[in-house]
Amino acid sequence: MYTGAVHPGGPPAVRELDRLTITKVSVGPMDNNAYLLRDHASGDLLLIDAANDGGRLLQLIDDAPVRAIVTTHRHADHWQALAEVRDRTGAPVIAHRLDAAGLPVPVDRAVRHGEQIGWGDSAVTVIHLRGHTPGAIALRYDDDPGRPAHLFTGDSLFPGGPGRTANPADFHSLMNDLQERVFDTMPDDTWFYPGHGDDSTLGAERPHLAEWRARGW
Repeated sequence: MYTGAVHPGGPPAVRELDRLTITKVSVGPMDNNAYLLRDHASGDLLLIDAANDGGRLLQLIDDAPVRAIVTTHRHADHWQALAEVRDRTGAPVIAHRLDAAGLPVPVDRAVRHGEQIGWGDSAVTVIHLRGHTPGAIALRYDDDPGRPAHLFTGDSLFPGGPGRTANPADFHSLMNDLQERVFDTMPDDTWFYPGHGDDSTLGAERPHLAEWRARGW
């Protein structure tokens, strides 16, 4: 049974959906989560955050076609293995245009809010969440109508609150985007996968939104 609990050096957690397999692995000294999304129809992969331990990520990829590597934001702990994995797989690098210059390799596709990233028969929708960094993004995947959505949030949303911000303006920006672009548009059964640590659902976190705002940055 998938729980989303992983730890550095430990086994990956694997979740089977109708049309997609999600593999979550913790890499590096900062316990970063990297996610491999395998499209069932084609076998193609999308990698979210080549954060560290390129050898481990390449072992999990196992020569499957990687159609893109998406970096959720420009902080260095989320791209330590980006160059290595890109060089070995030839996969294009994708990030938001406002964070692209902060990555160690050129970005092949700079995305904006609302764009889709496709691979095989699957696609995710880009959600720009401004605050943790200017170009931080989340990625929404919808498996089948009537099924819960799956949201990969980088460092913008964790169980227990939003990601770190540097000042009150960035905090309010992130909270507003989380409210308007995530909690107001997605149901409680949406499962989200953060950049560090355990997963959660929007329903588990929704009752605490006012508390997070009051707590401030």
